[in-house]
Amino acid sequence: MRRILGIDPGLANTGWSVLETDGNKYKVVDYGVVRTNAEDELNDRLKAIVSALEEVVDKYNCKYCGAEEIFFTKNISSAISVAKVIGAFSYAFSLKNIDVCTFTPTEIKKAIVGVGGADKEQIRRMVALTTGMKEKIKSDDSVAAAITYATTAPIRSYTRDQFR
Repeated sequence: MRRILGIDPGLANTGWSVLETDGNKYKVVDYGVVRTNAEDELNDRLKAIVSALEEVVDKYNCKYCGAEEIFFTKNISSAISVAKVIGAFSYAFSLKNIDVCTFTPTEIKKAIVGVGGADKEQIRRMVALTTGMKEKIKSDDSVAAAITYATTAPIRSYTRDQFR
């Protein structure tokens, strides 16, 4: 059984989930959201996010992480903030030897639904079907990122080994 941390990064709200898989079955073990206060300094917010995510990694012994990558947005400062969050946890996890892969929203949609133009409701339904979850959760994007990691890891490993 592998445990994969899924992350939907954001400066105000970072969704996370822990997915357990044996390769063909997926179970959500836990999930939540790390919230930070907009009035706090940026470095304090980043520390709070990384600290909370490290607690989850340590509690559930996660060795892998799939996260949603930033996508182009009209609000460039928002995109920069999300990039800083991704950089902060990626660095912290590298020190713990956790494999981190980021995926664009289109890559996640293709992995979950099979179509890069899938909408939020299609993603939610497929995440529920794949994991057997009955309730709607706010961090379903993080579950989708974890499932994407799980389904693409064999391909990435094969490709990486072939080109070394």
